[in-house]
Amino acid sequence: MGTSLTPDFWERFAVLLVLAVGLTVVLTAAVDGLAVRLLRRRYPETLPRSPHRTVRKDHRTSVHC
Repeated sequence: MGTSLTPDFWERFAVLLVLAVGLTVVLTAAVDGLAVRLLRRRYPETLPRSPHRTVRKDHRTSVHC
């Protein structure tokens, strides 16, 4: 004995599917934003910045390895 899936079922299914996808996207973005904020607070600029090397105009680059 099988049951047929009515148009009412498919309408509710589509609405619930769209709501679930929307909620997932919103919650993922919120959690991702919080994680980035916490990581920035915990590790502020831990990478050392490399000093900018000045190039002398009278120095030529060697072509031999």
